[in-house]
Amino acid sequence: MELGRISAPGWLLDRLKSASAPQEKLSSEVEDPPPYLMMDELLGRQRKVYLETYGCQMNVNDTEIAWSILQKSGYLRTSNLQEADVILLVTCSIREKAEQTIWNRLHQLKALKTRRPRSRVPLRIGILGCMAERLKEEILNREKMVDILAGPDAYRDLPRLLAVAESGQQAANVLLSLDETYADVMPVQTSASATSAFVSIMRGCDNMCSYCIVPFTRGRERSRPIASILEEVKKLSEQGLKEVTLLGQNVNSFRDNSEVQFNSAVPTNLSRGFTTNYKTKQGGLRFAHLLDQVSRVDPEMRIRFTSPHPKDFPDEVLQLIHERDNICKQIHLPAQSGSSRVLEAMRRGYSREAYVELVHHIRESIPGVSLSSDFIAGFCGETEEDHVQTVSLLREVQYNMGFLFAYSMRQKTRAYHRLKDDVPEEVKLRRLEELITIFREEATKANQTSVGCTQLVLVEGLSKRSATALCGRNDGNLKVIFPDAEMEDVNNPGLRVRAQPGDYVLVKITSASSQTLRGHVLCRTTLRDSSAYC
Repeated sequence: MELGRISAPGWLLDRLKSASAPQEKLSSEVEDPPPYLMMDELLGRQRKVYLETYGCQMNVNDTEIAWSILQKSGYLRTSNLQEADVILLVTCSIREKAEQTIWNRLHQLKALKTRRPRSRVPLRIGILGCMAERLKEEILNREKMVDILAGPDAYRDLPRLLAVAESGQQAANVLLSLDETYADVMPVQTSASATSAFVSIMRGCDNMCSYCIVPFTRGRERSRPIASILEEVKKLSEQGLKEVTLLGQNVNSFRDNSEVQFNSAVPTNLSRGFTTNYKTKQGGLRFAHLLDQVSRVDPEMRIRFTSPHPKDFPDEVLQLIHERDNICKQIHLPAQSGSSRVLEAMRRGYSREAYVELVHHIRESIPGVSLSSDFIAGFCGETEEDHVQTVSLLREVQYNMGFLFAYSMRQKTRAYHRLKDDVPEEVKLRRLEELITIFREEATKANQTSVGCTQLVLVEGLSKRSATALCGRNDGNLKVIFPDAEMEDVNNPGLRVRAQPGDYVLVKITSASSQTLRGHVLCRTTLRDSSAYC
């Protein structure tokens, strides 16, 4: 595997040496260049890259970063798998099922690579992201058809890695960085019709929860300078986007140390009753300052953030969310379990009681806030009593949205080394089904409180299930479906319009389920003007 200097094939060296010599028949000992390369030389053909994204929102953002880098190196983007010269899979390692999806996809792509006509440039296949970081040697040894591996901190190296692959060698860079944030790389939006975008503000995680692979696949926490984040948000605003989501593995622990004058010994403020697994960090510009600055860029642009840790919700963050109309009143508050004993084994840094107290404090600070959460069923040593406590937490909090999964042990994690994955698979699945059932019941109750209310909705486009309906999302990030009908424009009295993607509309909610609200549209408005109606 070549990681350094690029070596040219013998036939190419021979051609370079004899470039000025009279044309004559080559000896049988000199390998003829592949016909695809001779044609590429004549046409100056650019390689076409096809990108597939799996997993979390960070991977969506990583795809945009990787494409930005490749575009500047002369690659073209294609949405047609058959015409691609390079196929890159941006992968996830959070659970075994996510990795198995990639192994299955590689098996499909192997057939595509084998059938490739010799008249075309050989198809190159690359694995990017967390799976490349976690399973580097296994991927290269098990799947010889994989040409390149690039970890989450190695996307700048993609042009070099692909150049190495052109010589027929496998190439890899999975080095983790202590400072890479891609602050100077402006992600390229992959959808021209998008109304929203993800903006990465930090990478990595220092929490070291015992079940989590993220610190081992994405490295230690480091934050982008605020100036570069604001520049990106301003450009997105200029492009007409109406919503940005600030991204990070632990987004609200953001700490910009790039400006020396702000590196005073001011300790981090944690949520009451919460602790960290690391030494308390001091100094830097914190998440509240960033959120304040981002929300001022464009009053008509909604601001969201994910994924936070419950420990990093000081009062100044909650107060800012309450005060600013364009900061969505929606908080993701990952609980993972309702049992204090399991939370301790997970190294989450809080008890059930501290978590519930935080929920009450958030709801008091931000009236009408929408809450979502993550839960893991069947963690190491989880008993039926622990499971019952998680069920009771779901009932007590009554989340609007939830993400629930069965536990999947990951190598390298603290749980892998120190705990026993002793809950049978069938028990995990049974408990997961019970949690999902309870969540849906409670979410339906929570969402039904919106029936009869008027809500501001950012239109995304046509409903996937009806050509006569539109869909969008409300402030709480719930999907809202409503008929595609003419309506009044509040800024142009008497004008009748139809909603377009990127419009804000007022919708009166008529029904609710655990995942969706339905209603009828009242008018087109602006974010600023909507406060008089909602």
